[in-house]
Amino acid sequence: MLLGAFTTLLGALLVLSRSPLLSCLLTGGLYLALRLFSLEPVSLQRAQHIVQPRGTAARIAHRGGGHDAPENTLAAIRQAAENGATGVELDLEFTADGIPILMHDDTVERTTDGSGSLRDFTFEEIRKLNPAAKHRLWRDFRGEKVPTLKEAVMECMHYNLIIYFDVKGHANQAVDALKLLYLEYPRLYNSSIVCSFIPEIVYKMRQSDRNVVTALTHRPWSLSHFGDGKPRFDCFWKHYGYMMMDIILDWSLHNFLWYLCGVSAFLMQKNYISQEYVRQWSSRGVQVVGWTVNTFTEKMYYENVLETSYITDSLVEDCDPHY
Repeated sequence: MLLGAFTTLLGALLVLSRSPLLSCLLTGGLYLALRLFSLEPVSLQRAQHIVQPRGTAARIAHRGGGHDAPENTLAAIRQAAENGATGVELDLEFTADGIPILMHDDTVERTTDGSGSLRDFTFEEIRKLNPAAKHRLWRDFRGEKVPTLKEAVMECMHYNLIIYFDVKGHANQAVDALKLLYLEYPRLYNSSIVCSFIPEIVYKMRQSDRNVVTALTHRPWSLSHFGDGKPRFDCFWKHYGYMMMDIILDWSLHNFLWYLCGVSAFLMQKNYISQEYVRQWSSRGVQVVGWTVNTFTEKMYYENVLETSYITDSLVEDCDPHY
């Protein structure tokens, strides 16, 4: 399963170094390191029970279903359950005083009535903000507060929802918080996934607790472009430098980082998923989850053709993606 990746690597090293001996030594050393430090995934049966708990494609509400209710709130979790979601994807962040909360951005102005960096707010200060202030249905969700991670988990368990913990950063802090959470609520081992765009976070989570089910999240060109396709950088050299990094990251994720981290699922941006793509990952014992699938036609394709779980911004109507 790794033969193709290391054959490609050997060929590249031969071209760059023009030394067969050096190329073989480097490739062999990297292969040995991968085998020594890779983490064994959880059993396929347990992973499938979480990714497809009812034996069919699961519908996961993105940020709790940010189109149907204010994202990353308890109201969104309740609304998702009412709308028939199988689970919810929730974003983990931290306040200035280290309290784990639900928030997607590292600033507060997009979703609340405040402004500034999230890391400048204590938990007491963040509780004073209104997370429904910028939502299209804000009048229906008065009195909402930014929830703690624990509050959100308790709400999800009450409604028997699968949880996708999307970790945005702060690897050590996030791993410590999640490890404590799994110890306090052992049922999470069979009802949740820890996922991240950052392989370091996924690797450290599995190092800390080998029983946690994990996933890598990926969107090609994410380092050089925003979710809506606009370039992140105006500088020509910086833009194309990050595009080169995107190519390397994409190749690494698909060829060896998934194996190193011992993931059970791969969360891929919907535009890059096909039947063949799902089949390739399935042959590795890894399940694909698509995001963000927001139209009725797309959902029918995922449920009936791909038979693959998906993450959506709305359970009730077609909508534009929420970046």
